[in-house]
Amino acid sequence: MIAYVNGIIDDISEDNAVVDVGGVGINVKISADTASRLPGIGEPVKLYTYTSVREDAFVLYGFLARNDLDIFKKLITVNGIGPKGGLSILSVMGADDLRFAIMSGDSKAISRAPGIGAKTAQRVILDLKDKIEIDDTMISKEINVHNSESPIAADSPQKQEAVAALVSLGYSQAESLKAVNAIEGMEEMDSGAVLKAALKKMF
Repeated sequence: MIAYVNGIIDDISEDNAVVDVGGVGINVKISADTASRLPGIGEPVKLYTYTSVREDAFVLYGFLARNDLDIFKKLITVNGIGPKGGLSILSVMGADDLRFAIMSGDSKAISRAPGIGAKTAQRVILDLKDKIEIDDTMISKEINVHNSESPIAADSPQKQEAVAALVSLGYSQAESLKAVNAIEGMEEMDSGAVLKAALKKMF
């Protein structure tokens, strides 16, 4: 119903922003991640919105990018994930991280969201894996979606070994690959050096 709100930020809390649009303050529910990326009070902002209409409520959910709104809309199609659950997930991980977690089958990362148990996280992966396009996110290129036993692309042996070592230490596949991908000059490093550099990225 309402595609976006464009105005001045009047107030920000962890889960809500008040946007002054032509002298009218509009409450927009937001994720903690969105709250952390908003400009300051008194600054202009444009939030892309999803409108939830119930018998007892009319609620707007807002996002800084259409990309975030798109994954939110996908999330709330999953049985057991309403708008509140969708915001909870997007409060602990960004849209690209969530896409990666879905494509790599990383239910552990998704279940870190408050109120999202292991079974619900697995349902998110099952329901959305075929709805996530490879081009939706850059890091998805690192995933072999045709081989569930080896979700890491075979473009670098030292990368595979470092990611496997990080996972064995208790980090999720999403966290591990993200840390390894952030390393510069990896082509000149052995797997041990890659692992040490990735661990530094974790802290």
